[in-house]
Amino acid sequence: MTASVGRTRHNGEVLDSAPYRTADLYRPGVLADLSPARPAPVPVVPAVPGQTGHLARVVASSSDRAGWLRARSRGITATDVAKLSTPRSVRAAAYDKLHGTGFSGNVFTQHGRSREPEIAAWVAATHGVEPSDLLFHAERDRRHLATPDGLILRTDGRIELAEIKTTNKPFRSIPRHYLRQIWWQQYVLGAERTLFVWEQHDGFVPMRDEPECRWVDRDEAEITKLVALATDLIELLRQATSVATPASGTGTPAATTSSAAPSATGTPTGMRVSATA
Repeated sequence: MTASVGRTRHNGEVLDSAPYRTADLYRPGVLADLSPARPAPVPVVPAVPGQTGHLARVVASSSDRAGWLRARSRGITATDVAKLSTPRSVRAAAYDKLHGTGFSGNVFTQHGRSREPEIAAWVAATHGVEPSDLLFHAERDRRHLATPDGLILRTDGRIELAEIKTTNKPFRSIPRHYLRQIWWQQYVLGAERTLFVWEQHDGFVPMRDEPECRWVDRDEAEITKLVALATDLIELLRQATSVATPASGTGTPAATTSSAAPSATGTPTGMRVSATA
């Protein structure tokens, strides 16, 4: 079943599905690249030689897990932005970016990763949105990153995306943190809409013959809010990883430390879902 979704708002948590300690990558030496003078990351050779547009903005592929995680640590991803809604959430996201979330996956995220190729094949067959494992940077800021689950460039020049989730709870509507993730991906890729696809399971057995899906239209007002929050997050990270020089001009520079603290509401809710970035 396919339907259209506009600006429905919801609350929720997103889980980091990295398979090993993210703190090893989110270290000050890496995050210093977030300084405006050193935008990160530098794009690699386009995925298709001679291509322009979104293919010229490929940064990494998730098939190279270590390289993909390293590239993500140098910018603000859809997973990061999904958490951003208030100044407090920005501070919590900065803390997670600096120190890692401590979450390295569980049976639910493992199930999501194992089911994603099958669901992606269904999306391609029914809606023509092809699977993608590429990390892109935004045209306006190379520190803004996203890895959509699916992508297609239509013949009229429009880009459409797909975002895939698995869940053990029914979705009456799309959770708010997933909408933020979707809108950020649309901003980074310049996409007009995204097919949000979810598969509900009971004991890791799919409950329906086919996944459920809804189209989510691009929302410029929401994107503007997210870009502003991402700017605040980058500034917090820049301050936390900058080097302070003594006022006298002598002595050894001392690195500042982050004052961000984890949110009191940082524990996941009862809903167990897979999460990708």
